[in-house]
Amino acid sequence: MKKKTAKRWVDLLVHIILALASIISVFPVVWVFSTSFKPESEVFSNVIRFIPEHPTLDNYRYILTFKNHIFLTWLVNSALIAFLTTLVGVFLAATAAYAFSRFEFLGKQTGLFSFLVAQMFPGSLLIVPLYNIIKSYGLLNSYTGLVLAYSTVSLPFCVWMLKGFFDTIPVELEEAARVDGLTPFGTFWRIVLPLSLPGLAVTAFYSFVTAWNEFMYALTFMNREELYTLPVGLRTFVNEFNTDWHYMSAGAILITVPVVIFFFWAQKYLISGLTAGGTKG
Repeated sequence: MKKKTAKRWVDLLVHIILALASIISVFPVVWVFSTSFKPESEVFSNVIRFIPEHPTLDNYRYILTFKNHIFLTWLVNSALIAFLTTLVGVFLAATAAYAFSRFEFLGKQTGLFSFLVAQMFPGSLLIVPLYNIIKSYGLLNSYTGLVLAYSTVSLPFCVWMLKGFFDTIPVELEEAARVDGLTPFGTFWRIVLPLSLPGLAVTAFYSFVTAWNEFMYALTFMNREELYTLPVGLRTFVNEFNTDWHYMSAGAILITVPVVIFFFWAQKYLISGLTAGGTKG
């Protein structure tokens, strides 16, 4: 009885801690959502209210019509860059991971280790070398330069993730496909990739979110307002003396909408992909 009672108290304590952690995690998001509906007078009022006293959509109207609808231009920029980064990232990660999984070559372990080491360094360390490389090729203020930079950042994680999936696919399936006349690329395209959809979904989602939310590289490599991405564009509402929190909050909520849509669309594959990625390798 004492053991059961002690176990119940431990379970209760664990659940309380988890509940508090969940509240702490969700609270900032809920607060931003609430602030996005507050008029300026309530945002800068001395009285702190969680629920807006006079909710309004004016913040969203202002964001969407700001400077001749430039927010929509930033939205298109972010969407295009994130889409291209996802395509490039998944393609490079899939081909590299397949090579590391199936072939033996000089420097294989060193290459895998270098990908792992690259993940240990903060992205800010890469800004100067990437800037010099992109500038030397004349890719500043271009989608191409930013897509290549983002692909560089997301590639190590994606390669390791997909290699774990490819390792679990029996080689016999590929051998049978080649006996039936498929080329090595045909085997990779028609056999391996369809069996790795959960891993590809995780890779695509990670690449998309990396490009969608990134701020430092976009701020460094893009210095024309019409080429800004959404995170950089929101910086417009932060000036030297004050911050328009109501506009920032409305913009932040709008930015999250495409990511949420992408998540729910690929949710089935993401869940199975993350689960399998944690146990296979």
